[in-house]
Amino acid sequence: MVKSRTPFNDQWTIFVTFMAIISSGYGIGVNWGTMATHQLPPEKVVQMMKANGFDKVKLFEADPRILTALIGTDIEVMLAIPNVMLPQMSDDPGFAASWVDENVTSYFYPGGVYIKYVAVGNEPFLRTYNDTYLECTLPALQNVQNALNHAGFGSQIKATVPFNADVYNSPASNPVPSAGDFRPEVRDITIKIIEFLYSNDAPFTVNIYPFLSLYSNTYFPFDYAFFDGSKNPIRDGDKIYANVFDANFDTLVSSLGKSGYPEMKIIVGEVGWPTDGDKNANIENAKRYSQGLVQHILSGNGTPNRKGVIEAYLFSLIDENAKSIAPGSFERHWGIFEYDGKPKYELDLFGFRENKGLVAVKGVGYLHKEWCVLDPKADDLGELPKNVDYACSLSDCTALGYGSSCNHIGVKGNASYAFNMYYQMKNQNSWDCDFSGLAVVTDEDPSDDRCEFPVMIARGNPAGLLHRGVFGILLGVLEGFVVFLLLVS
Repeated sequence: MVKSRTPFNDQWTIFVTFMAIISSGYGIGVNWGTMATHQLPPEKVVQMMKANGFDKVKLFEADPRILTALIGTDIEVMLAIPNVMLPQMSDDPGFAASWVDENVTSYFYPGGVYIKYVAVGNEPFLRTYNDTYLECTLPALQNVQNALNHAGFGSQIKATVPFNADVYNSPASNPVPSAGDFRPEVRDITIKIIEFLYSNDAPFTVNIYPFLSLYSNTYFPFDYAFFDGSKNPIRDGDKIYANVFDANFDTLVSSLGKSGYPEMKIIVGEVGWPTDGDKNANIENAKRYSQGLVQHILSGNGTPNRKGVIEAYLFSLIDENAKSIAPGSFERHWGIFEYDGKPKYELDLFGFRENKGLVAVKGVGYLHKEWCVLDPKADDLGELPKNVDYACSLSDCTALGYGSSCNHIGVKGNASYAFNMYYQMKNQNSWDCDFSGLAVVTDEDPSDDRCEFPVMIARGNPAGLLHRGVFGILLGVLEGFVVFLLLVS
């Protein structure tokens, strides 16, 4: 007699798998970018990460404030070297040694920061870079790993290179994973990098973005971008691919196999789904994708051609309103959390298929609850287009684009949104809400249920002190004195 699986058995299986993943050091991490005009205090972000169970983080640069906030935690860190540093890192081993001394040795000690990887550049072979970093990436990688070895960290910290998935592909004549290989123009240098990584027991790191497949191809099958089943899976020999993530991953596996490294360890350095800035970038799709990804990874099933647990870093932790939008307006909306550390959607990071809320960043301080909007009394709007363009050129108006969250608010609404974004980024200076006399400050929130007019977070101001006033501060002091009396009595 075959027994049916009960919900308890399902959850027990997931729990056992999850504990195995944790003990093996694999699983879900997160990318923490800092290209924002108003950044949250790093120590508060670290507290939020711990509260949500993130035990891996990938950083895009060695920010001393963030590294200091990570001291004493068990969060595993992948620390990156920006692309602009690769030429000097390549030419000067001493520069690489100095970088390691300042950013690794200073923090990597018992009770310090748990650094496990150093990412040498970020997608340096991306087509849009026009081979700028093609010749300097491998020497930079070698110099960094040698510096780590010389510092005595070589067995504990591995240097890697996060590649974009465009370094490999399958031919148009046979678009299946098993036909995958590295692009001819980068193949030789990529294989040399792989050889060096393999000799140091370091992983091949790749960034995979199914959203971009959908964004760049109007005819791309929508459901194939997600993990909950495709009506038209792809057959590759005896293997079935029901989602593009697995197909992309196994295209890399095939490429590595053709290069002589079929068992090369792979880390997915970035993978995620944006929530604004495009018709397919919204909360519903992002939640669907992110939860599906978590379930897929924590299942331990791997892909059709690479069984086992996949190590991956979600992209990204928090929205970044100062990122370049050259690839698309969605670039500023990859975060699982809003600019102020509020969760955008429920996400069960432990794989129990529950609508579990994420823990927000605590104690965030905001500027005053006021907004800069188009003056309803303004009747001469001849200067309006010029002023809207000016405001958007110096702030973030990506939510106004086609298919985005604020695309429906009309011409006057667009003007108010643009004025407010500029006003908030300028920290609500009164002189920054004028726009040729067309704007006015209001304390009435112009947001609707789809479009939020944000109030920017305050820099370094605890939420309690910003609006409490003198009486509130004195009350706090009195409360502290009462506690002191109770302790000493």
